[in-house]
Amino acid sequence: MKHISLLGATGSVGTQTLAVVREHPDQFSVSAFAFGENVQTALPLIREFGPKLVAVKNKETAERIRNQIDGRIKIVYGLDGMIEAAVFPDSDMLVNAVLGSIGLEPTLAAIEAGKTIGLANKETLVTAGHLVMKRAEKFGVQILPIDSEHSAIFQSLKGQDRTALSRLILTASGGAFRDRTRAELKYVTAADAVKHPNWSMGAKITVDTSTMMNKGLEVIEAHWLFDVPYDRIDTVIHRESIVHSLVEYDDHSMIAQLGLPSMLVPIQYALSYPSRLELKQTKRLNLWETGTLHFQKVDTVRFPAVKLAYEAGKAGGSMPTVLNAANETAVDLFLEGRIKFLEIEPLVKNALDHHDLIPEPSLEMIEETDRRTREFVRSLVK
Repeated sequence: MKHISLLGATGSVGTQTLAVVREHPDQFSVSAFAFGENVQTALPLIREFGPKLVAVKNKETAERIRNQIDGRIKIVYGLDGMIEAAVFPDSDMLVNAVLGSIGLEPTLAAIEAGKTIGLANKETLVTAGHLVMKRAEKFGVQILPIDSEHSAIFQSLKGQDRTALSRLILTASGGAFRDRTRAELKYVTAADAVKHPNWSMGAKITVDTSTMMNKGLEVIEAHWLFDVPYDRIDTVIHRESIVHSLVEYDDHSMIAQLGLPSMLVPIQYALSYPSRLELKQTKRLNLWETGTLHFQKVDTVRFPAVKLAYEAGKAGGSMPTVLNAANETAVDLFLEGRIKFLEIEPLVKNALDHHDLIPEPSLEMIEETDRRTREFVRSLVK
């Protein structure tokens, strides 16, 4: 039995993680459970899975649920509460499925506590990959990717000679606007941007797929997860989202992981690793039903966010922190209706252009850079 601390339990990845636990009650249990303010979704899940500790966003939410759940469950709140959930003594593994850079400190704390990390929070590695990977190595902790692309690479590397690795190829759907020119994006709305053609995800991530910033962030994440330089990480648009990513070796052989679009597969693989379990909730891929698979080169003029991410990643230091914070803020402004879709990338570029690089930022420097970047981006919007 593997006991799990789950952060972001009411979000898309969180609820799908619970679906995997539900299918395999003899394999997994939830010891600690963290969510923000979505009490309506959380309460039935808390009652079903019976965690010993529940962490929420703030004191008000803690008071709302206190009399509605088993009195033996400990309730905590805020960042300290999330960290307490991440390092909960009864848990073997942390699944970090929160959205945004708030997931960084709980991950670092869980590594120090010796927990295996199932990572769906890409901002942890984007903003502080150098700190996270050094700490994981120091404490002998394994970081298992939950993003479908990184899980595909992780699986495609198993049993292979890492010294013969030539390049990683991350696939991207192209998002909701992949067939539109930039001129045609002038008046798209938030409602348009969150309609992904292949995947069911949260609003912020779905907007990121439309700008393809999501893929840029995944490039930075792949750099840290697999210790591969940026000039050996490529991206390709793959409309069907069947090939989840590929690894090419020196003999030009390519190994890929395929499947119908479902986050349940990479989630379960991270939870059950190194074993594989049956997964009844997903459909079998029959290639003859899929038919043709399409691939096309990423046009960085059409998708400038990808270029910005590569540049920030190669610059290193504090630049990826700025990239992430500026993008999160700009996407929030778009979803709030305060800016247009085509203003997201210029705001991110402006933040990068105005930042003085810190080569080896500490955690405190990263947090300060994150805060200042968010303030700077919001100051640019009237």
